Amino acid sequence: MDNKHKLIRKFTVTDAATHDSQLLAQVLDETNTGAGVWADRAYRSEETEHWLGEGGYRSQIHYKGNRGKPLSAYKHQLNRMRSTIRARVEHVFGFQHNSMGGKLIRTIGLARAKTKIALMNLTYNIMRYLQLEKRKPEMRLAYAT
Repeated sequence: MDNKHKLIRKFTVTDAATHDSQLLAQVLDETNTGAGVWADRAYRSEETEHWLGEGGYRSQIHYKGNRGKPLSAYKHQLNRMRSTIRARVEHVFGFQHNSMGGKLIRTIGLARAKTKIALMNLTYNIMRYLQLEKRKPEMRLAYAT
């Protein structure tokens, strides 16, 4: 996701048995100018943190507590700050869920599912582009004053 414009830049599709966190490397965009990687706590592991550090990325992945060992107040505050950025990404999923028929993909075969998701993402990006274009005159007026 492009945090600034809320456009989908890269995606991958797998079967339901594969956890999203296993595909983090595939969805990171090397051309992205920001070094921060924002994700929920399911992505946090020592291996992921090490891999991100070696790749020059800055981990902004949420912290998670363990049974009987809740998060410290500091880490809880960090999660709250990180959630403000992650919320921009969640809007995309919410839009797809509410306005584009949901996230349930009813196809036979992974190739058809990939095609359907690719078309949903393309449609979302076109609709988002139209919103961004509609706001341009307002933005120009704000800069002129």
